[in-house]
Amino acid sequence: MTTQVAAEKLRPPRIGGKPVIVLGFLGTQLDTGAGAGRWEKWRPTVALGMHEDLLVERVELLCDSTRFGKLTAQVCADFRTQSPNSDIVIHDVPLPDPWDFGDVYARMHQFVRGYAFDPERYDYLVHITTGSHVAQICWFALTEAHFIPGRLLQTSPTSRTKLHALSEILPELASAQGTYSIIDLDLSKYNQIVSRFAQAKLETTEFLKSGIATQSSSFNRMIEQIERVAVRSKAPILLIGPTGAGKSMLAKNLYALKAKQHALRGKFVEINCATLRGDSAGSALFGHVRGAFTGAQDARAGLLKSADQGLLFLDEIGELGLDEQAMLLRAIEDKRFLPMGSDKELSSEFQLLAGTNLDLTDAVRAGRFREDLFARLNLWTFYLPGLKERAEDIEPNLQFELARFAEQSGEQVRFTSEARTRYLQFAQSAQAIWSGNFRDLSASITRMATLCGAGRISEADVEEEISRLQRLWHKPSAAGAITAAEQLEAESTLHASLNQLGLSADHLDRFDAVQLADVLQVCRSSKNLSAAGRILFAASRRGKASSNDADRLRKYLARFSISFEQIQQLRDG
Repeated sequence: MTTQVAAEKLRPPRIGGKPVIVLGFLGTQLDTGAGAGRWEKWRPTVALGMHEDLLVERVELLCDSTRFGKLTAQVCADFRTQSPNSDIVIHDVPLPDPWDFGDVYARMHQFVRGYAFDPERYDYLVHITTGSHVAQICWFALTEAHFIPGRLLQTSPTSRTKLHALSEILPELASAQGTYSIIDLDLSKYNQIVSRFAQAKLETTEFLKSGIATQSSSFNRMIEQIERVAVRSKAPILLIGPTGAGKSMLAKNLYALKAKQHALRGKFVEINCATLRGDSAGSALFGHVRGAFTGAQDARAGLLKSADQGLLFLDEIGELGLDEQAMLLRAIEDKRFLPMGSDKELSSEFQLLAGTNLDLTDAVRAGRFREDLFARLNLWTFYLPGLKERAEDIEPNLQFELARFAEQSGEQVRFTSEARTRYLQFAQSAQAIWSGNFRDLSASITRMATLCGAGRISEADVEEEISRLQRLWHKPSAAGAITAAEQLEAESTLHASLNQLGLSADHLDRFDAVQLADVLQVCRSSKNLSAAGRILFAASRRGKASSNDADRLRKYLARFSISFEQIQQLRDG
């Protein structure tokens, strides 16, 4: 409901060539006042009409006219006595819960979208002094996002010093007038506001990275995107990448971030789908009633119900059975599901985070994963690279792992400078396979920190650990061949790398695929083409008087329509 309070009048003089329109809320606390004494009190909305250098054409006043009709009428009448040539228009915008951010923003957004702004004819000021703190934040957000083509108007009571000076000139308005300032969000002098938001965003992304100062530009940009999606969307998020790449830790950090921002009220619930088989799979996820199957002596709520209002992380979702996939799809879309053996549906409002080290596209083709579920999960898909693809992040992770060891053991351990240099030299070389990714790195640091003497990891400790890692990584299988898990890991890494380059590994023979996967890893961790060539052709070049390793590598990559520059761009993002 919109009510015109003031009739057609003579308009006040224009400022800067355009009339001024102010948008704001009725101050249900600050704008109150009765009797003659109300003129000795500063009332923000009434004070808008008291400034000779702020001539207002019209005030668009939002309020709950049903609950605060009497106050609204009093404020409008008093405003007109101070600025008789101005209009004041009442907009009925009730806020049942002024602290419900989602509802308040939705109602204010609806009002703004329906308002006929005409920035060519008018200057707009948004009065952020009145209304709840939530409403003030919404005013700021709507203005900063340019839904409102205007500037912010902040009013405040007059300071004691200025109040004394004004009382000698305008005693009747000294207390009531107050002061004002106009904030233009587009002006550089308000960069401090932008800086505070940037700092808050930086703190958020650092939180998602567990405080690790990662150096990989592509990884950092991905974390920024995940943060943006997590804050703005409740849609499922799919994390793909090799085992040990950090999917579980990122999931926990995402939950902690959303809980900190009050976006989630429920629990963090995690399950590795590879551990679910048969009746236990449906029971664990969806629950069951008593007697649903043999051994079901008591009813069980299930993980989906436990995650109500929270976050459900299904790791290794590619291992989930087809029946459970179908039930999960319905639970995602309808927020409802049937426990095993029950004919009564349950509801659960959860956000889904899924992880996998498999290529779900291949799983869909093979009939092992439902295409409709994959389509539902594939809106927000992020690839977490393995440790070999993030060689520049090994060093900051050393610091993180040592700090975690100190927290868990109560003992501070450090590298000697020589030991640190030697370990990083090996860790970032082609010799370091890191098949278990960050889990391998964490275990490696823990072993050295535990076995070293006097809280110092020496070169001898590092050499011993390097030998241990090489034995672990190159331990032959019973048949003396690569294990199925190692083959799966290599294929997964190669598929992911080629997909990022816009290519496919489907046409490659197994021999070429294994070889190319290793070449891509070396190229991504090398500074230039020559450095990569020296590593890859180290053995064969010994028998030659001269060797152009860079040209040799360039020709090899050309066989697969790949350039070294493409690989570097993929690494640098």
